[in-house]
Amino acid sequence: MIEGVQIQGLKKIADERGSIMHMMRADDKIFTKFGEIYFATAYPGVVKGWHIHREQEQNYVVVKGMIKLVIYDIRKDSKTYRKIEEIFMGDLDYKIVKIPPGVANGWKCIGTETAILANLSDLPHVAGEMDRIDPLSKEIPYNWNIVFK
Repeated sequence: MIEGVQIQGLKKIADERGSIMHMMRADDKIFTKFGEIYFATAYPGVVKGWHIHREQEQNYVVVKGMIKLVIYDIRKDSKTYRKIEEIFMGDLDYKIVKIPPGVANGWKCIGTETAILANLSDLPHVAGEMDRIDPLSKEIPYNWNIVFK
């Protein structure tokens, strides 16, 4: 696992009325502090990324659909420098993923319906704090195509 990344399973409580999906509480060990929360969507097959936050910590949860989250460690002082990790998350595997600053991340909607991702960051958005890299760029050695095994 990439240094500083944390993954924690989450609870869904369902009954005949619907469900409750926990995301984060102030007393969770994964919680740092509240900056902002937003929701992002992606249509089937769409890739969003690469994003690299210099200061902001991300906490991703998929509340609908399925995604493949890919993280790439570009921190030269990290033990996991240049390591890539794939994390599948969403309806079929409900979890939260904490991404520290300096780790590139992108995600692809892998289901047949629009995916909705919630992000609880530890700092409010500030213009210019994030760098972007084209998801098809060779700058990050990753191919977003399906790998048939």
